[in-house]
Amino acid sequence: MTATVYFCSARARSESENKLQKIKRLALHAGLEKIVNKDDFCAIKLHFGEPGNDTHLHPGYARQIVDLVKEFGGKPFLTDTNTLYSGPRQNAAEHLVAAYENGFSYSVVKAPILIADGLTGTNVTKVPVNGKHFKEVSIASDILSANCMVVLSHVKGHELAGFGGAIKNLAMGCAPAVGKQEQHQLRFHVDSKTCNQCGSCEKVCPTKAILEEKNGSRKINEEKCIGCGECSTVCQIKAISAVWETDIPSFMERMAEYALGALYKKENNVIYINFLQNITPDCDCVPWSDSLLVPDIGILASTDPVAIDKASHDLITKAKGLPTTLATTIAKEGEDKFAAIWDYTQGLLQVTYAEELKMGTQAYNLVTI
Repeated sequence: MTATVYFCSARARSESENKLQKIKRLALHAGLEKIVNKDDFCAIKLHFGEPGNDTHLHPGYARQIVDLVKEFGGKPFLTDTNTLYSGPRQNAAEHLVAAYENGFSYSVVKAPILIADGLTGTNVTKVPVNGKHFKEVSIASDILSANCMVVLSHVKGHELAGFGGAIKNLAMGCAPAVGKQEQHQLRFHVDSKTCNQCGSCEKVCPTKAILEEKNGSRKINEEKCIGCGECSTVCQIKAISAVWETDIPSFMERMAEYALGALYKKENNVIYINFLQNITPDCDCVPWSDSLLVPDIGILASTDPVAIDKASHDLITKAKGLPTTLATTIAKEGEDKFAAIWDYTQGLLQVTYAEELKMGTQAYNLVTI
């Protein structure tokens, strides 16, 4: 079986070629009308962006899907889940404020926002997956309650996952804090010789697992650590690292199993739209946006999360690399851009294992529209 992935380039020289028009065309080609019935609740899954991050998806993009869902008689709502790490999106009240401040107000998107796991992450339902790591996973209940879903993913780098696309958006983005913790389970340690004693890691740790040593460096209490990796992300000198070679493959597999759980009972009622623009080294969870890895490429749409992520990774690999503050060398055309940024990343493991879980296929036909 070969999946179809529709593609619109980032180029535009007329009104009919602007991104808003392209999003609607892609959604229609991918079959949005087929998955939305009258009075269906349609979850539009996206990331509202951390305050300070300015490369998250534009609210106007979500509005295009909202308008189409309403046209087909559906009831759309924008959604995400609360974070595992401490910060302005750890509970629904502050999460909504962050979304509004990043432009996702009702006057712009014309749809309500629901934080799918509730005020404090307890609106959760367990669903079976029967995977290698989990027999069941914890998914935000309001996502499961929706009749259909449109997954809008800003494709970018990620220090742990290698890169984030549709699969990661399903896995982490549809899981409450307990589910995010189950997926991570990574071990981190601080190199005391490299640590510059800035304390950034200590400030973001949600479980207060990072302690100051007598010499000023930090140490991680393994019993308290939940493996979220936020300390590693904020450490500017990279004094904190995970046990990459052994922990990362299992992490990627756990993530794919959670992605499968997010599709419970609506596998055939989901379409995916991946945005290959503003492709930065980090997730939109960080409160900054670093320089881009490659020029903007375009937008993809499909009913297959495996195919669309594989196509996204392939297109970014083929692209010409741009200078970035993190790359030791600029990745050339045909080289893995994410591997040039993050050591030991194995981004395609999530795609390969998701295919094993029968979530989709890596074989795709790219159709330009």
